[in-house]
Amino acid sequence: MKEGIHPNYREVCFVDLSNGYQIITRSCVNTRETIKLDDGRELPLFKLDTSSESHPFYTGTQKSVDNMGGRVERFRNRYGKK
Repeated sequence: MKEGIHPNYREVCFVDLSNGYQIITRSCVNTRETIKLDDGRELPLFKLDTSSESHPFYTGTQKSVDNMGGRVERFRNRYGKK
């Protein structure tokens, strides 16, 4: 491998800001902050707005398009095949 051309691939802690869920994985993301974990390790910290633990699609709280007050049904009635 050539020296100096590869990104810094290391363990990083991703934290979901909406619920505090932590994911530790390997990444090349640039970070400025670090976090000290319960096991004593200090890892780079990357803050996320949403993750699979808080996204409505993955948590099952996303509303279906069919439940939007009849708008879809009105569209189907108006432009559907007859």
